[in-house]
Amino acid sequence: MKKVGILMGSDSDLPVVQKAIDKLEEYGVPFEVHVYSAHRTPVEAKEFSANARANGFGAIIAAAGMAAHLAGAVAANTTLPVIGIPVKSKNFDGMDALLSTVQMPTGIPVATVAVDGAANAALLAIEMLAITNDELAKKLDDARAEGAAKVLAKNAEIEARFNKA
Repeated sequence: MKKVGILMGSDSDLPVVQKAIDKLEEYGVPFEVHVYSAHRTPVEAKEFSANARANGFGAIIAAAGMAAHLAGAVAANTTLPVIGIPVKSKNFDGMDALLSTVQMPTGIPVATVAVDGAANAALLAIEMLAITNDELAKKLDDARAEGAAKVLAKNAEIEARFNKA
């Protein structure tokens, strides 16, 4: 199975990134985690990105706040799918990171999840790997069915409580 690379611009992003790590572990997807900054360690970020395919990666998740250039810098150096996680900061509540991550020039796409949306970033990476992995696809299908069953159980409770016709 291909690995997922998880990069964060700072170790202060770890509380957000941990949700992606947990989700990948839950699905049994191998991964590596690194702290590489688009601004402070651009050489290392470029080397990781440029060599990711040869090193067995199938997708890369990049989390950063404020200027949030990491996902774009990574995407500029690989044709693997890159998923950006804009990380909330105190100054603009994550809007700055969201706009920096989502506004990529044509030809250098970054799939962007919600601010602090690390679990969805991991799930999107898993969906990408599941294109060629039936075991992962089944796990995703089972999780969706479980989620639907939980909502329908809550619906039955609400209907029984309020629908007295």
